[in-house]
Amino acid sequence: MEDQGDPANIEQLLDRIEAGAENRAFVSIGEMMDSVGRRTFGPMVLLVGIILVTPLSGLPGMPTLMGLLTLLTLGQVLLGRNHFWLPGWIVKREIPRQRLLQGLKWLRRPARVIDRLIRPRLTLLVKGPGLYVMALGCMVIAGVMPATEIVPFSASIAGVALMAFGLAMISKDGLLALFAWGISLIGPIMLIRNLGG
Repeated sequence: MEDQGDPANIEQLLDRIEAGAENRAFVSIGEMMDSVGRRTFGPMVLLVGIILVTPLSGLPGMPTLMGLLTLLTLGQVLLGRNHFWLPGWIVKREIPRQRLLQGLKWLRRPARVIDRLIRPRLTLLVKGPGLYVMALGCMVIAGVMPATEIVPFSASIAGVALMAFGLAMISKDGLLALFAWGISLIGPIMLIRNLGG
């Protein structure tokens, strides 16, 4: 597939996923990754977040799978690898195309609103050390994803945080990164309360 560069916003990423799913009954995780680009980890984190905030997160095992995908991808980035290696059983996991398109349609309207608000600002928070701190934060979120399988809606909260982190990385929007950190702090508190109750 020709390298199109990173998507500039959520709508462009949704367009790429939809185009890559054309004329297929099922779409694999690997095919979605190819659609959004594997050169940098911002689009990958955004892709994971999008899957988790849509009804696709209700598919059995999907939150855990997305957590593993995030951990493996960002772990390799922090080790300095330029190309991601992922086990075949992850990249070959398929999602029904119809369920995928329903999820993308569900996101279209909020995506247009969010895309109008993002812009480069407070860029120190999303460059250099700030970028790697965000990657570590995403890995921590990914590490608790299996627990979200048993707490209703918690996977979607994690998805919002990952989507915000991924979009902040792509758009160089430090204010959005601060929002992502806020969601990241609120999410575990809600999870612990639900598990304790």
